[in-house]
Amino acid sequence: MSYVIGIDLGTSAVKSVLVDREGRVTGEHSESYPLMRPKPGYSEQNPEDWVKGTLVSLNRLVEKTGVRPAEIDGISFSGQMHGLVLVDAEGKPLRPAILWNDTRTTAQCRRIESTLGAKLIDIARNKALEGFTLPKLLWVQENEPELLDQAKLFLLPKDYVRYRLTGEYGAEYSDAAGTLLLDAASKSWSAEIAEAFNLPLSLCPPLTESFGQTGGLLPEIAEAAGLEPGTKVFAGGADNACGALGAGILGEGKTMCSIGTSGVVLSYESDKTLNLGGRAHFFNHAEKDGYYIMGVTLAAGYSLTWFKETFAAEMGFDELLAGIDRIPAGSGGLLFTPYIVGERTPHADSDIRGSFLGMDSGHTLKHFARSVLEGITFSLRESVDIVRSSGKAVTEIVSIGGGAKNADWLQMQADIFNATIIRLESEQGPALGAAMLAAYGAGWFDSLGDCAAAFIRTAGRYEPNPEQAERYEKIYALYREVYGQTQELNRRLAEFRN
Repeated sequence: MSYVIGIDLGTSAVKSVLVDREGRVTGEHSESYPLMRPKPGYSEQNPEDWVKGTLVSLNRLVEKTGVRPAEIDGISFSGQMHGLVLVDAEGKPLRPAILWNDTRTTAQCRRIESTLGAKLIDIARNKALEGFTLPKLLWVQENEPELLDQAKLFLLPKDYVRYRLTGEYGAEYSDAAGTLLLDAASKSWSAEIAEAFNLPLSLCPPLTESFGQTGGLLPEIAEAAGLEPGTKVFAGGADNACGALGAGILGEGKTMCSIGTSGVVLSYESDKTLNLGGRAHFFNHAEKDGYYIMGVTLAAGYSLTWFKETFAAEMGFDELLAGIDRIPAGSGGLLFTPYIVGERTPHADSDIRGSFLGMDSGHTLKHFARSVLEGITFSLRESVDIVRSSGKAVTEIVSIGGGAKNADWLQMQADIFNATIIRLESEQGPALGAAMLAAYGAGWFDSLGDCAAAFIRTAGRYEPNPEQAERYEKIYALYREVYGQTQELNRRLAEFRN
């Protein structure tokens, strides 16, 4: 028997999964690590914690499954995007990694916009947001210049771990696309952007495809992991790109809705010249010469968690949502906007906040619970609309994450998106996508599409109800007015939040 291992390097933990040739996950193990918040808005981690967690996770995975090291044909990665790791000439981190959810770089984002103007969208295809890597580099340039002078390279989180496992530096296109330093169309680091900020292009690591082999396990690493020296290691992909692989989003028209803490709508794109003007993210895919459009709702599943913990802490989610199918679409005239931590797509606004509109004395807890689900789904619909505005006919959407665990919510997605919703039999998300890159890189399949056909199975389909879909169209039109009507009020309320 032969296997591959997918490693998903997340913000709170690293997960390793063992996958056989039929795409069955035969074992998994997670190891957590700490998050550091030294100041308000700061979010950092020690890169060596990722390495230690990965080695422990691999070792425990091998122990738990009893797999023989010789049966492992390859390893690949999925990783949290945008994080900045600066290493010196010996490959040692010069400071803690600055993570994707660190918000210290607002001033640097404004500097990028004023310096590059429209060129930023033309080259990198994305707006300057605090989460991206280039603003972090500029923050170090302005606040810790001596460290930037000592830096040999910047690396993204999974690429640092892979370097430590193999001794070889590298980056791949799907993660590099989230730095604001990659020319998305030419698939090369942008000398124009780097030079505009006096950053040497030599800071950028060599680029390869996500399925490209990037060395083998070093002997001491293999011993710690319980694997064979030289085990093939493949570049891997950004977490969203790998999540898309794990959902089979490979080919025109393929679209995914992922509802976790945040929510993501992601659609495959083959046109490298597509320019959405920054209305949604545009990133390189883990498939060769593929791209994807992505919209983000910051507080998707988090809105539901917040609501339950605040108003129904004694209930489980199943109890809270039981019976919402008996509440009519529109929740009896109650409308929720999920802007409780700001919003990303289509409104990149850190000041906007959520609201319940239309409350009356006849509304019950179930009305509020349904309205929260509807509001989350309306927000995601705005991203679906951006995808459709690019010329795509989105008729089927694969739903994964927490939003795929409740049948009523799945039907709601079908009605609000006015598309068939597909639920998968087994959902491992980015970790499975990483394993697929290892399987393809190791030669198991002729294409990632063939790999997806073998690994991914459909468990159910939810068709839109025409009457419900028509009703939701009218309510959605009202939802879209709320942002403009409350934007100024929320800006003025912001001074009273602390």
